[in-house]
Amino acid sequence: MKRKFIQKIHLKKGSLSKQLKIPEKENIPKKLLDKIVAAKAGDKITNPTRTGKRKIKVTRLLERRSILARNLKNLRR
Repeated sequence: MKRKFIQKIHLKKGSLSKQLKIPEKENIPKKLLDKIVAAKAGDKITNPTRTGKRKIKVTRLLERRSILARNLKNLRR
C-alpha cells in the first residue's frame, strides 16, 4: 500500500504565491525558489526574475514554503 503523505499535511494553497505577489495561475520560477532556499532567514534578496516582488525578506516560513514547493515540483506525476 502506498503512503500518501501529501494528504496528511495541511497545505494553505496559494500562500507562497500571495507572499511573493505572484498570481496563483502562474508558475513560481525555480530560480527564485532556489535563491530563497539558499538565503538565511532574515536576509533580503532581490528577485532574479521579472515576476512578483522585486525585494523579498526571507523568513523561516517563506523558506519552508519554498522548500516544499521546490520538492513538489521535482516529484514525478
